[in-house]
Amino acid sequence: MRSLLFVPGDSARKFARASECGADALILDLEDSVARDAKETARRETATMLQAPRGPQKLLVRINAFDTGLSAVDLAAVMPHRPDGIVLPKCDGPAQVQRLAHMLDALEAACGIEAGRTLILAIVTETTASLFTLGGYRGCSERLWGMMWGAEDLAASFGATSNRDAHGVLPPYQLARNLCLAGAAAAGVVAVDTVATAIDDLAAVEQEARDARRDGFMAKGVIHPKHVGPVNLAFRPSEQEIAWARRITEAFGNQADLGVVKIDGQMIDKPHLRAAERILASLSPS
Repeated sequence: MRSLLFVPGDSARKFARASECGADALILDLEDSVARDAKETARRETATMLQAPRGPQKLLVRINAFDTGLSAVDLAAVMPHRPDGIVLPKCDGPAQVQRLAHMLDALEAACGIEAGRTLILAIVTETTASLFTLGGYRGCSERLWGMMWGAEDLAASFGATSNRDAHGVLPPYQLARNLCLAGAAAAGVVAVDTVATAIDDLAAVEQEARDARRDGFMAKGVIHPKHVGPVNLAFRPSEQEIAWARRITEAFGNQADLGVVKIDGQMIDKPHLRAAERILASLSPS
């Protein structure tokens, strides 16, 4: 999954449009895009969306954070309809991922869903406390698919007036981005870049996505359907990269004990092989 498009959980119209825009995954949102008095309506609408005929896109649901008291009700409403994943906002640390995983264990069993089917994407930089736990996610749950950073709620948590200027993300939020990237790498899960907020500047969206891919992110959140194309394009390896990756994997072949190979006069070792395998794996949107 490269592009993950947020869709308000109470809007069937926006869901229909989003389903046709080419995003690899849709995140049906019960949290920030839904007013407090519309939460129950959003749960019903989201359940209906999950019951619609499924295409190639993955369908995830962002529940409300644990501290709202709404997360259990959200899960009870959507889990019978087999979402592909649950997005956990304002995740303060691995203990919250474990808490969600235990809830999913019980709900899958109750709903007759195969154990472990439902993945978790944790949004891990939305509170100040979360920044001090980003190195501890390794092994917290086999369900953890990815870690995403976000700057909007973090700015509110800091009491800041802005998280960006004309030159881009400000230093405190660059720190959150970098810690999320390192934490995801340490945990062996997908690092997901935050959404681009410049709705109409598609060139800026694509550049932001290219910068994210360059640094090691493997996917990006999206808040508007017209951002999907630029993000998907940015995360697709070039033909030169694909050719390079294939040459390396072919050179190593099935010789697992081979430490290095020589290609065009350069010594290529296992880190290069892992990078090549990652490039080839990214050719599949799933």
